[in-house]
Order: sequence, then structure tokens, then C-alpha cells
Amino acid sequence: MANPHNQFHLAVFLLAGGHHVSGWRHPEADALGVHDFNYYKRLAQTAERGKFDAFFFADVLGIGQNDRRFDPSNVRLDPMLPLAALAVVTERIGLVATVSTSYNEPFNVARRFATLDHLSNGRASWNVVTSFKSQEANNFNQHSLPDPSVRYERAREFVQVVKGLWDSWEEDALVADKERGIFSLEDKIHDLNHEGKHFSVRGPLNISRPPQGHPVIFQAGTSEGGKELAAETAEAVFTAWSTLENAVKYYQDVKGRLARYGRTPDQLKIMLGLIPIVGRTEEEAERKERELQNLLLPEVGVAKLSYMFGYDLSPFPIDEPLPKSFNLGDSHGASSRFQPIKDIADREQLTIRQLYERYAGNRGHLQVKGTPEQIADIMEEWFVAGAADGFNILPPYLPGGLDDFVDLVVPELQRRGLFRTEYEGTTLREHFGLSRPANRFH
Repeated sequence: MANPHNQFHLAVFLLAGGHHVSGWRHPEADALGVHDFNYYKRLAQTAERGKFDAFFFADVLGIGQNDRRFDPSNVRLDPMLPLAALAVVTERIGLVATVSTSYNEPFNVARRFATLDHLSNGRASWNVVTSFKSQEANNFNQHSLPDPSVRYERAREFVQVVKGLWDSWEEDALVADKERGIFSLEDKIHDLNHEGKHFSVRGPLNISRPPQGHPVIFQAGTSEGGKELAAETAEAVFTAWSTLENAVKYYQDVKGRLARYGRTPDQLKIMLGLIPIVGRTEEEAERKERELQNLLLPEVGVAKLSYMFGYDLSPFPIDEPLPKSFNLGDSHGASSRFQPIKDIADREQLTIRQLYERYAGNRGHLQVKGTPEQIADIMEEWFVAGAADGFNILPPYLPGGLDDFVDLVVPELQRRGLFRTEYEGTTLREHFGLSRPANRFH
């Protein structure tokens, strides 16, 4: 379903400490809130007050060797547990959890998200990822990452099985007929009997069909494999671009792939990552950005660049350009996302310090600073230009960065008619304008 009001979508992407690499050091940041449910409750309720479509909980399954001192995102709760609790203290906002297809099994994942969808009355969403860190592989009986093509092949089959399990109960299979003593109708509960290259799953699921039919499928990926997987399986895509030209090109590329899978452009929402630094005046926004940049330690900046590029830059002088020996690595499986940053560094002959000051705080996402009106101008420009169907808001620090956006920018977007003033539906599918999938067994 197309958006009848030509409005865009908003989600908040949660990262412990905030999305600026030194955001947790901000004087107003709640640096130790990462274990406190009330911290997440406040953030989710703030986003819901702003009428956001979704609350996006990121996850990875390991931590690096070189950033253990500096990075609060090394502390990550299992997203399914806080989201289940948040379902009780929120009413409308969608609840998105990142769960890897690399180190899980389809039955467990299908069951968890069906459970969350029931507990939240239709607000669950699965962010499908193929784990891309070698540290994650090392935590699951593997000495190295599988080839990207194998990871995507497994993910494709994984999603297929999960959707099949969600369909294994027909809509009216659960009757709870006390008079006849029949709880469910046997002929409406189906074995899946999946036999594939990576999985053998009989089914059925031991929980009835989710309220949304299928919880919304999110995905992120800029590689060829990632874009193809999104075109085939995803209903919303999280992406990162810092130039309008590249964002429009990506949007057209991914949307252009949908037809080969019998899908239309409105069946996939592309959500662009945006880091807003909001001030009531330009001077206030400048000051806030300067405060964050002043908190960025050189060793942290170099470490983040090294991770982004898959190349250790720590031995090189930070006030000189990238070394001639530098080649963009693929150790984390995300090199395509960072190639444009390397191209800019080469073209402008940026020093390593200049490069991390520009990019280590935003990791290649669109970072904007200014008044609410100026930030709304940029969001409107990118939306109208066809760069995105909406934005994943990445607050630079928490909780203040989200408060600023909800209290100052959202009212300006609403004034322009670019964003809803009230929820019109109760499920995440309704927020995104996505139809409810038919049951394959019906």
C-alpha cells in the first residue's frame, strides 16, 4: 500500500551510549543506563510520544580485540528480552530486534518473533542480518567467517523457513471450544516439511500465527548479496549514505530489483540512517557538534577508521594521508559501504585525523546539524529527491539527542505535513503501509 499522505517514516536506532563514537562521554549522557530497563523504557516512550514507526534494537554477537576500553556498544542486551518488556509499557510503536541468521536456527527465531508479535499485539519486526565479524564466528565454534555468498545463501533459506513456520497455523486454527473440548483444529495446523541445503525443519510451530501474519522483515546491506537478499525478502531496509547522489542511486537500484521477485516498489521501505545534532539556533548546534568532536580521542578515531576499512591504521602518523599501502579490506564483510569514504579521502588528500574527525563519529551515515527548520529542510529534500522512504534516527548521545529530535524537529515535520500527528493503525505493518501476507496453507 502506498503512503496516502506522502509522508515519510521514522524509526529510532538504539546504540548504547549514542551514535557519535564519543557520545557516551557527553556530560548529559546516561553512560551507565545500558543495563537499566528504565533507560530503555524512557527512550521507547519518548519515541512513541514522537509517533515514531519503530524502536530499533541493534545487536552483534561478540566484541572486538582493539576497542574494549572505549566502546560502550560492547555492552549489548539480548534484544528480544527488553523488547518483550517494552511491549508492556508502550502501545503503538513497532519493536525491531536484530537476530542473526548465521548463529541461530529458524525454529527458535520464528517462535521468538511470533511470541513478541502476540505480546505486543502486532508490533514485532525482525532485522535479518548475516553476521560479519570474525569475533562472532569465533564464539560459535568457527575459526573464520564463511564466504559472503554462503552467508547470504543460508540467510535466504533461513527466512524462507521462518515465514513457512509463521504460516503453519491457519488464522482460525485456534478455537478454544470449551463445550466440545476442542482447543485447536487439527486440519488447520500444518507440517512444513522443509528439506533444504542448510536446514531440515518439520514444523509446525508451537505457537499460533502472529497477529501481523508475518512480523515485518527488516534488513541492512549495501553489497550485491545484501541488495539482492533485500529485494527478495525484506519489507524495510536500513541503509547508510552521506551523499544525496549515492542514496538516490542505491534507492533506485534496490527498488529496481523488486520486479524480478514479483514485488512492487511500495512493498519495500528504505530507511536512511540520519544523525541529527539539533540546536534552537545555528550557534547552539555548532556548539553541540564541537563539544562532541572535542570528546573524540585520537586512538578512538583511528580504531574506528581501522574497523570501518578492515585495515589497521594505528602504526601510521595521524597527520598524514592514508598510507600508500592502504587497500580497503573485507574483514567485516561491509567494505562496499565504506568505499565512498575512502574515495573522498583519496580525492581530498585528507589526513587520518581529518578523516576520523569527519567520519568516525557517524560511520558513513548522513550527519546533519542546525535548527529544527534546517534539519527538516534536508530531510524533506532527500525524501522528495527519492533517496529514502523514511529515516532511522541515530541520536548522537542518549537520552538528550532523542529528546531534542522529538521535541524540536518532529513538530516541524508535522507542521509541513511530512510526518503523522497521530497513529492511524495499531500494528507496525499498518504504520509502514504494508499489507498482511496471505497464509500459504490457506
